[in-house]
Amino acid sequence: MTTDTTATETRTFEADVSRLLHMMVHSVYSDKDVFLRELISNAADACEKLRFEAVSRPELLGDDPKPRITISADADNKQITVEDNGIGMSRGDMAEALGTIARSGTRAFIERAGEGTEDTQLIGQFGVGFYSAFMVAERVDVISRLAGSEEAWRWSSDGKGSYEIAPVPLEAPPKRGTRVVLHLLDDAVSYAGSYRLEQLAKSQSGHVPVPITLIEKPGAEPRDIADGTALWVRPKSEIKPEEYTDFYRGMSGQYDDPAATIHFRAEGRQEYSVLAFVPGSRPFDLFDQDRKGRMKLYVRRVFITDDADLLPRYLRFVRGLVDSADLPLNVSREMIQESRLLASMRKGLTNRVLADLAKLAENEAEAYVKIWENFGVVLKEGLYDDHERREQLLKLARFHSTTSGEGWRGLADYVAAMKEGQKAIFFMAGDDRARLEASPQLEGFKARGIEALLLTDPVDSFWVTMAPEFDGKPFKSVTQGAAELSDIPLLDNAAKPDVEISSEIATFLAFVKTALGDAVSDVKASDRLTESAVCLVAPEQGPDRQFERLLNAAGRLDKAAKPVLEINPRHERIAALAKLGKEKQAFKEDVAHLLYDEARVLDGDKPVNAKIFSERLARIIAQGLSQS
Repeated sequence: MTTDTTATETRTFEADVSRLLHMMVHSVYSDKDVFLRELISNAADACEKLRFEAVSRPELLGDDPKPRITISADADNKQITVEDNGIGMSRGDMAEALGTIARSGTRAFIERAGEGTEDTQLIGQFGVGFYSAFMVAERVDVISRLAGSEEAWRWSSDGKGSYEIAPVPLEAPPKRGTRVVLHLLDDAVSYAGSYRLEQLAKSQSGHVPVPITLIEKPGAEPRDIADGTALWVRPKSEIKPEEYTDFYRGMSGQYDDPAATIHFRAEGRQEYSVLAFVPGSRPFDLFDQDRKGRMKLYVRRVFITDDADLLPRYLRFVRGLVDSADLPLNVSREMIQESRLLASMRKGLTNRVLADLAKLAENEAEAYVKIWENFGVVLKEGLYDDHERREQLLKLARFHSTTSGEGWRGLADYVAAMKEGQKAIFFMAGDDRARLEASPQLEGFKARGIEALLLTDPVDSFWVTMAPEFDGKPFKSVTQGAAELSDIPLLDNAAKPDVEISSEIATFLAFVKTALGDAVSDVKASDRLTESAVCLVAPEQGPDRQFERLLNAAGRLDKAAKPVLEINPRHERIAALAKLGKEKQAFKEDVAHLLYDEARVLDGDKPVNAKIFSERLARIIAQGLSQS
């Protein structure tokens, strides 16, 4: 085949690439050293792709079956070259992988292999990490030949808005794979020193499953600097913490330190190795709508897919891999989804992750709290989804409460501190912790020293409906049904309420209920109020107040339940109102509606009708002024 040497084409980067280049150089990376890790990760990924393709097309390997990565230093010419004998790229691959972000070589590979995914977190992803090269290079050339192709192409750019793709003579490029040449900036020439390159490659990428060699200067012989032993197959006792950290960063695309490392080998009926990490900060894709996990599947060190559903969605923050010794290399997506082996691995991995988190919570409470602060809202999804492991997850859960201050409380500690006569784990759900703490519904609980959990995540209102109890104690909302406080004594410094409700108060409650009509399901004397005059609670059956709001906002509630208006019979204002005679009928009717609107406002809602509310308030004020 004759290469058309006139087929040179200049293209403009997509707008998002230009923005990314600016971010890469100015803000995303604080340490320019990471450029080498990104390029080595790309090269290793390309070799892994070729290994996968060669399962069905062994001819792609030709007479060069062993994967390798070669780093060459040329200080005199201010150049660094990173070359691999992996899958390589065609002209179209270059345009898609190096000119855009929306598609990448990695994603195209997965789609080609029948493992389509929207994930963009594979290490070595051309289209993101590649651009870190422009932090140290004034120009980057990428020469590549796709495995099995006779054509080779050069991609070249200064990273300032455009790039060029042109054919290259067959004798110039590698037989197969990709060569990345960095033409270094003046302030980055020191990277071309062989000692610095070797140290960076060993410290950052010594774990990659592809051997790495170094050519110290043009004409020198290659020298092995990494043997290509995958980190996850090495004994834990031989691995340094910094090696785990570097592997985590390269594999996950994160630049923090892992908060926890989970490394084990399962043996017995099936064998597989696991190396997983809990990130030290929230990944940017934590709340993607698809909620997919980010664990990669290998079979005998050959990358298969990162869409194997290896962990439940509530553990999607965990990054890592599983390497199976039992699955076939040509496993298809359908086989993965139906595989009993994979189901067994999923169960074992999930249980191990939760068990390790439990150990961390018990032995290193402060470290676990940091994990909970980052990922507790995701873990709590499991309380709703995973009935089998709900008890495990409840033990892992941490909450703010009315007695915890800025600290966190576990349910075991809550139960151990329950008051004599207390039969339930009380909670209050809402979207603002400060408002919850000031809620009138909590007054009676505080007066008795009863702790209430303050649940501010939307998922909280859902899981409490699915988790009926913990340690034999049911969960109960303080905004629903009877407070059930009569069996629990008040604290010594709390005011003792009158036991009997006077006939005047009883008559006034009946009057308010009649005046409000269908707006409420009932009007009751409250034992949960000690300072406020009124509050609203949900009926015993049906959703609590916050859950009802969420269902209504989502359009999943056909008809809202009518609330119960609780009135504090010991409040001075209520006592005074109860003494008013029949001549104040109209006044009392206005008051009844104002009390209801007051309770709505205290509950975070608006008055039923702003105009009518204002008119009633104006009449009350006018009457008060006329009597002053």
